[in-house]
This record gives sequence, structure tokens and C-alpha cells, in this order.
Amino acid sequence: MPVSMDALADDLVAESAVLRALLADLDEAGWRRETPAEGWTIADQVSHLAYFDDVAVQSATDPDAFNAELERLDAEGGVNPDSIAARYRGLSGAEMLHWFDLSRERLASTFRRLDPSTRVPWFGPAMSAASSLTARIMETWAHGQDVADAVGVLREPTDRLRHVAHIGVGARAFSYAVRGRDLPPEPIRVELDAPGGGLWTWGPEDAEDRVTGTALDFALAVTQRRHQDDLALTITGPRATEWMTIAQAFAGDAGGGRKPGQFSGGTA
Repeated sequence: MPVSMDALADDLVAESAVLRALLADLDEAGWRRETPAEGWTIADQVSHLAYFDDVAVQSATDPDAFNAELERLDAEGGVNPDSIAARYRGLSGAEMLHWFDLSRERLASTFRRLDPSTRVPWFGPAMSAASSLTARIMETWAHGQDVADAVGVLREPTDRLRHVAHIGVGARAFSYAVRGRDLPPEPIRVELDAPGGGLWTWGPEDAEDRVTGTALDFALAVTQRRHQDDLALTITGPRATEWMTIAQAFAGDAGGGRKPGQFSGGTA
């Protein structure tokens, strides 16, 4: 089916609202609460999203300026998420929430106007506008999980998890490349139970290597928000087993993920 930028933007807005509800009543101490991401507070999670929202808008509206900034960052050693987080730690919670609101509004309104096939530059290969916005949905859900874990809230899974799962499957080659390893040629079948009912599938039906389970557990695995041992995924075959130990839906360096037993189950 054709990709709808309005539908993607609507999903971004909906996912943003879930996160914002977790943030709205935080006091200053709450904003400084540690999250499962080592060294990162709730405020750091939000500044990360707002910063890269602004960068995504720049990549779509002024690619020359984006590329110039990327060259500058590369000359200084590349993009460092920890340094970016540290840069904004002087903002109050109210200032952080205001920035997040503005960045989300700009992101959604900008990308609604784009053709889904428009190529936009990014940190690595250029991507389509549709892929860029889908990645922002994935990032929102993943960093929202860190915030939810920090405040002890269980989020209700929705069919927006399809965006996270789709990127997770598509990023299989990247998961190997970022670790300097070759992608095995054998295909993998992924079958996930959707939150709203039905089955989401990727890969050939007759593939010997398979990953099955709930969309939530798969999303938690590929965003490295839960250790594989704490999820109820069924992983069959050596290639599927290998992939799921390194699966990474997000860009950047290889992630360390979470420790076994750190959480009491896939949805905790």
C-alpha cells in the first residue's frame, strides 16, 4: 500500500502524547531521575529526542546546512549522544518540556508536507522522508520505554509497534555492520502477534531460521530495552539466534543493551 505521511505523522503525534503524559506532572527531582540507560536521566532522554527532531527537520528543509554541520561534527570525532545530553542539562523541566513540544510540532508539520520518497540526508546513508519519520516514531517509543521504566509505569502496547518491528527487521544488516561482521545470506522469518490482533510477518515462509512472539517483546529486543533472556520470543535456528543477540534498530555504535534479570518480564 502507498505510504501516507499524514498517517505516519498521526502515529508520531499519538506516540508523543503517551510520552508527554509521563512527563507532564514531573517535578524537578523527577526530571533528574535516573533511567535504565546508564548515566542518563529522564531529562536526557527528552533532550535527545528534541535535539534529533530539530536535526531531522533541518535535514528535510535545509540539507546543505545539515551536511555542513555533519562535516563539522565528523571533524570533531563524530556525533556523541552523551555530549549532546550533557549540553542541555542546565534546562529546567518546564524548559525541556516546552522544547519537546515545539520540536514535535515542527517535525510533524514539516514531514506531513513531504513526498514519502523524498531523500533526506542523515548520519550515514540518506533515507526517504517516510523512513526518517518512521525512525522518529521508533526512537520515541524506545526512549519512552526508558522514561516509563524510570517512573514505574506499564505502557499499553499499540499497533504503532509495527513501525518499531519493521525498522528492527530492516536493520538486521546494520546490526552486523556496526560490529564489523558480515551478514549471513540466509533469510529469517519473523512472525509477530500484533497488539490489536492478527499476525505481522517478514521474510519467506519457508525460511529455516525464525523469530516468533509478541510484537512488544520483539520491539523491546531490537531496541535493546530488555535482555533476550527476559522476553518470551521463540528463536529457531543458528542465524536467528545470532541475530537476536546483536539486533539493533537504532543508529550509532553497537549498543550494550540491558542485563539479564534487570526487569521482571517483557512488559515491566
